[in-house]
Amino acid sequence: MSAKYAAIRAMFEAMWLSRLPSLVRALSVSRGVIFTLHRVLPGDPADFSPNAILQVRPDYLEYVIERVRDLKLDIVSLDEALERLAAPQPGRRFVVLTFDDAYKDNLHHALPILRRQNAPFTLYVPTAFVDGVGELWWQAIEDIITRQQAIALTSAGETDYVDTRAPAQKNETFNTLYWQMRRMPEADRVKLLRSFAVAYGYDLDKQCRELIMDWQELRLFADDPLCTIGAHTVHHYELAKLPVEQARNEMAQSADILLAQFGQRPAHFSYPLGGPLSAGQREFDLARELGFRSAVTTRPGGLYARHAQSPHALPRVSLNGYFQSRRYVDVFATGAMFSIIGKLIG
Repeated sequence: MSAKYAAIRAMFEAMWLSRLPSLVRALSVSRGVIFTLHRVLPGDPADFSPNAILQVRPDYLEYVIERVRDLKLDIVSLDEALERLAAPQPGRRFVVLTFDDAYKDNLHHALPILRRQNAPFTLYVPTAFVDGVGELWWQAIEDIITRQQAIALTSAGETDYVDTRAPAQKNETFNTLYWQMRRMPEADRVKLLRSFAVAYGYDLDKQCRELIMDWQELRLFADDPLCTIGAHTVHHYELAKLPVEQARNEMAQSADILLAQFGQRPAHFSYPLGGPLSAGQREFDLARELGFRSAVTTRPGGLYARHAQSPHALPRVSLNGYFQSRRYVDVFATGAMFSIIGKLIG
């Protein structure tokens, strides 16, 4: 874990020990919070697993649901959340559960819990992933580095060979390659990823089929009354890095495909990666123009009445593998605290 995340954990610990979350909830005008989740997997991650931040254990997910209800928070759908935000007077505070990317483990480990707890949720779907031709590049570079003792990194036309035998070396190499790809235009990132995968004999399509639900599996979610299917682009590109028409097409086509598959056009959208580097005012405007009722970011914060006027830039609070201590759930459920410290943990 990086020094940044260690500092955040220490802050969460101090907040919990001080009982500050209960005081803030009592005094805040925040009406609710949207939780971001990705993967739900049993067991502990390996020593080198930088993407473990994207996963929580099934028992933790179940505890979160039970604990927020103990805190007198309702778990509601996105449609219900928007209605509560628009109400003239605040009602009961609420939580919205959202899952990004349609990982297969959501079917095996999350859905049984959600059904048992009768907890509504939203699943945001990048359609190329479900077609089996998407590229989960962040997981691909982790998988390749995991099995290699050395990696060739190319930048500005020069290639360096780096030792990746120890977990610390693997983490440093992952961070270097990850941020190199994040800073690239998407077309260049895709080209680099594919050449990197070929160089190390990694099958990107096979990885996608193994990790992501197919359309038949996804229909189990679409047919479940607890589930709201949302759009998440076609290829999971960072929209802010695309020309405007390509960004618009990524958003619109994903909704068109989901309409064709399930007979209902999704009313809700999630920006891939969702931070300031990935989505801004241009993308918020596109979501509104395309007729989505809401769109979520990954910028941390609580939900307030004012968000009824800007539903295409909704904040979310991440439930992730670095902070899945039960005592922190009280902190996560207090959206106002994340509105204050958002710049630190964004």
